[in-house]
Amino acid sequence: MSLILFAFVVRVRDGLPLSASTDFEHNTELQERKQQLRTISKSLGRFPDRVTVKGRKLNIYFVSSEGVSYMSVCHSSLPVAKAFCFLEDLRWEFTACFDSAVISLAARPYPFLEFDNTIQKLKQQYNQTGGPALEVTLAEVQEELRIRPPQVISLDEVELTNGTANGHIEQSATSAGINQRLEPVTAPGILSLVLNIMCASLNVIRGVHLIENTFQDDSEATWKVAAFFIAFLCCSLQCHLYLFHSSLKKLKSFLLLAAIVLCNLHLLGVRNTWQLLFHVSVASLSTSLTLTRRLQHRSDDCGV
Repeated sequence: MSLILFAFVVRVRDGLPLSASTDFEHNTELQERKQQLRTISKSLGRFPDRVTVKGRKLNIYFVSSEGVSYMSVCHSSLPVAKAFCFLEDLRWEFTACFDSAVISLAARPYPFLEFDNTIQKLKQQYNQTGGPALEVTLAEVQEELRIRPPQVISLDEVELTNGTANGHIEQSATSAGINQRLEPVTAPGILSLVLNIMCASLNVIRGVHLIENTFQDDSEATWKVAAFFIAFLCCSLQCHLYLFHSSLKKLKSFLLLAAIVLCNLHLLGVRNTWQLLFHVSVASLSTSLTLTRRLQHRSDDCGV
């Protein structure tokens, strides 16, 4: 049984994949760990330079040094010292092949494909012999781990650290939100958009009609006109919020819903009860669909 299943070399500053071992095993937990490993690689600056991530049968280990992180997925039966000894050997081999200038200038994923063979050989050596060829190397790593043990974190902590707890991704930075893609629009979503556009149109038509007929003679109509146009604006913003990713989506959705409800309550004398219920129902449907439309998960495997 292979104890070291996957190895990965990434640049710390931006998580750019530099090299990786070829994956011959396809069990579910391994694929989960690989995805979590790539998620961690996007925010390595938040972690210490030596970390163990505890899984069920498979653990993640990584070491960061001189702007490069060396990561692996290993079976939990592999001693921690041997896992970090593998990463130290991987680091030594990589730094012997590539200097910091070349690493810094890399602009595309996996620019050092030729190093994959070295990773495979190193993996094979550890998987066949159970450890490094030189016991003195293992002893040194054991002593280093005794003096400065790696930080041990759980998979839940990894998800929380990267903003993906319970499958919900919260983007605080506007620049991050721009690059996010939402799940495809569903049939109920299309219906919601059509109804929202209809409500927005009715609001602006009724607002203009009220201006033409009563605005000059009735000061109270000023507030009703404002209510129509605010409701029109809120309906338009609901469409935008459903179609595009936005930070603070939940807060914005509820604020827009509350504004539409208040506007329609103010217009109760102009609209009958059924019209009011129609507009509030459409706004509620749009809010519900906006909150349940998730970000689309992208695979970072890049064919490896």
